[in-house]
Amino acid sequence: MQFAQISDSLVFNQIHSDGLLSPSYRMRHQIVLFGDSITEQSFREGGWGAALADTYSRKADVLVRGYGGYNTRWALFLLHHLFPMGSEKPPVSVTIFFGANDAALLGRTGERQHVPVEEYKENLRRIVQHIKNCSPAVLVVLITPPPVDEQGRLEFAWSLYGDKATKLPERTNESAAVYAKKCVELAKELGLPSINLWSKMQETEGWQKKFLSDGLHLTAEGNAVVHGEVVKVFSEAGLSAPKMPYDFPHHSEIDGQNPEKAFQNLCAGI
Repeated sequence: MQFAQISDSLVFNQIHSDGLLSPSYRMRHQIVLFGDSITEQSFREGGWGAALADTYSRKADVLVRGYGGYNTRWALFLLHHLFPMGSEKPPVSVTIFFGANDAALLGRTGERQHVPVEEYKENLRRIVQHIKNCSPAVLVVLITPPPVDEQGRLEFAWSLYGDKATKLPERTNESAAVYAKKCVELAKELGLPSINLWSKMQETEGWQKKFLSDGLHLTAEGNAVVHGEVVKVFSEAGLSAPKMPYDFPHHSEIDGQNPEKAFQNLCAGI
């Protein structure tokens, strides 16, 4: 891996010598998911964000900051609102998942969302730089756009508009590949972890219907791929959920006859 592992002291603070939780454990870490509709929808049933929240239950709060239809150009306007400078509680990690809309083709129905690929790369760079300026220690993970099932996009358009549907898909898998390549390229330049979702999904036969619901957005199985890849990257960077402490003592540590002992190191009593 080309990215620095997060130190235990940064992520987990300190545990007292007696094994009990320090007061700082009452403040959970935050993991922010920043992206377009694939992120916005990630807390639906079977969504990768919901699965991530379950994985890090009682360990970290997973915050969804997904904006359907957004490209990286429009995302720049959100940075100071979502990631304010001088925040007292910066996130421990941020996933950046854009590109599906940037890759919309000119001359077709989605051209309003199109961003030239070199601008896309520089927009991603600006997003990363802003987040890193807010908190240099934050783990930033870049996720490429998924592959595109062009026939699936046409079928989806037909289901909505019938005979008035577009005859050409507004996105192509070939175009998505170009943007995915730039995303991975930037991650390598900046020494950040990346998830090449475009490549990963196409390793599976029948990925078009297995992972994509409308040729672009994810099925439950597609969401599971994203969840698995994010957890893998987090774990390799020192954010392994099983190794993170609970925010408050596990019930097995509480003596039914003397419960206050398990909480004696917390700031406030009961």
